[in-house]
Amino acid sequence: MSASTGWFNFSLADFQYAFLSILLEGMPFLLGGAILSGLLEEFLPQSLMTRLLPKNPRIAVVASGFLGVLFPVCECGIVPVVRRLMSKGLPVSCGITYMLAAPIVNPLVIVSTLAAFRGQGAIEMAALRFTLGISVAIFAGWVTSFLAPASLLRSGFSSPDVGDHHHDGNEGWSLLDRLQNAAAVATRDFLDVAVYFVIGAGAASFFSTAVNQEIILPLATHPPLAIASLMGLATVLSVCSTTDAFIAATLTTFPMAAKLAFLVYGPMLDFKLIFLYSAAFSKRFIIFLAVGLFLAIWLLCWRLSILNLGW
Repeated sequence: MSASTGWFNFSLADFQYAFLSILLEGMPFLLGGAILSGLLEEFLPQSLMTRLLPKNPRIAVVASGFLGVLFPVCECGIVPVVRRLMSKGLPVSCGITYMLAAPIVNPLVIVSTLAAFRGQGAIEMAALRFTLGISVAIFAGWVTSFLAPASLLRSGFSSPDVGDHHHDGNEGWSLLDRLQNAAAVATRDFLDVAVYFVIGAGAASFFSTAVNQEIILPLATHPPLAIASLMGLATVLSVCSTTDAFIAATLTTFPMAAKLAFLVYGPMLDFKLIFLYSAAFSKRFIIFLAVGLFLAIWLLCWRLSILNLGW
């Protein structure tokens, strides 16, 4: 356990506390997502996803952005659900849109944002978070709709988009048999994704506890740097989208545009998500996604800061 007074100061006790906090906060959502993925695999007819979405692929991407209102999942549990939905027929571009938007348009997240920013322009912050989040997610879905699905997915991942065809052949099974099969699928999905979650939680805990967070405070007075620094902080902290607003609200030295960037970028891409995404998507696409999201959100929030909406 090294000790220093500079920008780096590792404490095993602090690391353990932060690591366990992320695990205890995120694992229930990850487990819930895995259970939902098992139920979707067993009980969701393959053709239903294509029937629910509009025929026009661009409009289907837009509709996918609002699926998070109907199927509210935070970012800790979104990956197994998206993997299962894509394997059941959801186009990859729609799956990416849902994956990015769901942790932000989740009704619980909206309520927590309103509560956290009470007295700080809560309605404006919640509305802008919802609008900016779903807009960026839809734009990302549109961009990926022009790319070959096989180039986006991890090697070995099967999806109807890449030539694999699934059939619902369990209609004759009893309810108990189908529940047992759903449990088996959920267990497999949970174990597949949990390893990436643990690695991501470890990386986030290390950086959030060992690196002195005060080094970013001088950046608060410069909007472009303030926005970028809080986006970086969101990546490092890896806080669940259901609680991140309470952290953002305490960063009173930073402009509201920077806090908005924190609340939009974090649920879309943080340390744990980088590893979770590896369970479904190729490394090249994850890098492309990280850079694209960072630039888009940074630019939009910077433009909002220039407009000076009373913030």
